[in-house]
Amino acid sequence: MSGFLTALGEMFDTATIASIVAGASGLLFATMGETISEKAGVINLSVDGSMMLAALAGFVAAFHTGNVWIGFPAAAAVGVAAALVVAFGNIKLSLNQVAIGFVLFALCTALSRFLGSGYVGRQPVAVPAWDIPALSSIPFFGPVLFSHNLIVYLSMVTVLVTYWFIYRTRAGLALQGVGERPEAAHSRGIPVNKLRYLYTAIGGALIGVGGAAFTLDVKVGWSDRPTLNFGWIVLAIVIFGGWHPLRAAFGVLLFGALQAFALNLQPEFPTFSQVLPSIPFPAMILALVVVNWKTLLDWLDRYPWLRSILRSDPPTAIGTRFEVS
Repeated sequence: MSGFLTALGEMFDTATIASIVAGASGLLFATMGETISEKAGVINLSVDGSMMLAALAGFVAAFHTGNVWIGFPAAAAVGVAAALVVAFGNIKLSLNQVAIGFVLFALCTALSRFLGSGYVGRQPVAVPAWDIPALSSIPFFGPVLFSHNLIVYLSMVTVLVTYWFIYRTRAGLALQGVGERPEAAHSRGIPVNKLRYLYTAIGGALIGVGGAAFTLDVKVGWSDRPTLNFGWIVLAIVIFGGWHPLRAAFGVLLFGALQAFALNLQPEFPTFSQVLPSIPFPAMILALVVVNWKTLLDWLDRYPWLRSILRSDPPTAIGTRFEVS
């Protein structure tokens, strides 16, 4: 019990919290990207595979050019390509989004392993640290929020911009209409399918950047499947967060906290050292089950204000095809 309490106490250490924020950048980018895509009505189930292939593309581009900033556009391009395959297959070819995404996931995963085999163990340039002057010296908040690098800061800004765009702009209102009521949006002159292409591509770009964040910042270097299963966690967090950017960001930080907690437990429970790193994954699945538990939902219906904080329903037209009559 004391070991558990010790590990729990370490969770509140400034350095631990700062490491959680720093390690969240890749998932924050990808989660915002998938949120945007699903808000437009397109489920990109290829996230895990496209993140991995994008991570490789970003690594290779940075490795061969010696410029870390070349890696992120290369990764974004891979993410866009994968996302557009899903959108094109559904919109133009009338194929099921889930089926296309799953096949694409398998293809991208296999390609990343095959093409990346020669890069295992090689080290590219990493994203340089960049403490923000004055702000980084503020007690607690300085190390936690302002002593990272540009990619970490951009991931935070992406969360805020995504929230502002979706809920505070006319274009964001059109985005929600495309995912909620495509027929009504079309009747108002909104080009539903064009916007679905656009926002799926934007979401794919962010997913790609999220993949590159792992190999160029969070875990510098290429290894066998460095983002394995994180794409599935992204999909779970989007649902856990109720398709809301701020709640999804909280889900990312919660997942990072669970990872840190599992890591802190390893010295206290060496017998289970191989099992502990996997704890965050079933924990997120359990959280997903809880927030969708019918009894809980029935109880939340009595308190609409609380339901609006803890739970949101998916976009009505998510996963469906819209055909102009």
